[in-house]
Amino acid sequence: MEAIDRPRIAPYSPAMQAELDTLETKIRQVAELCHALRQDNIALRQQLLATQQDNKQLTTRLNAAKARLQTLLDTLPEEDI
Repeated sequence: MEAIDRPRIAPYSPAMQAELDTLETKIRQVAELCHALRQDNIALRQQLLATQQDNKQLTTRLNAAKARLQTLLDTLPEEDI
C-alpha cells in the first residue's frame, strides 16, 4: 500500500505528526486484515460448497445402497416361526 500523500512541510507539530503516522499505520493494518479476512472468507465458501457437493453425492450413494438392500431383503423368503 502506498503512503498517504502529504505536503512536504507538514503544518502539524511533531507530536501531532507522530499521532498521524501511528493512525496511518493502524489504518493500513486494518485494511490488510480486512483483505486477509476477505480471502479467508472466499476460501471457506469454496470449501463449504465442495463439502456440500460431497455430502449430496454421499447421500445419493447411501440412498442407492438402501434401495439395493431393500431389494435384497424383499427377495428373501419369509421364515415361519
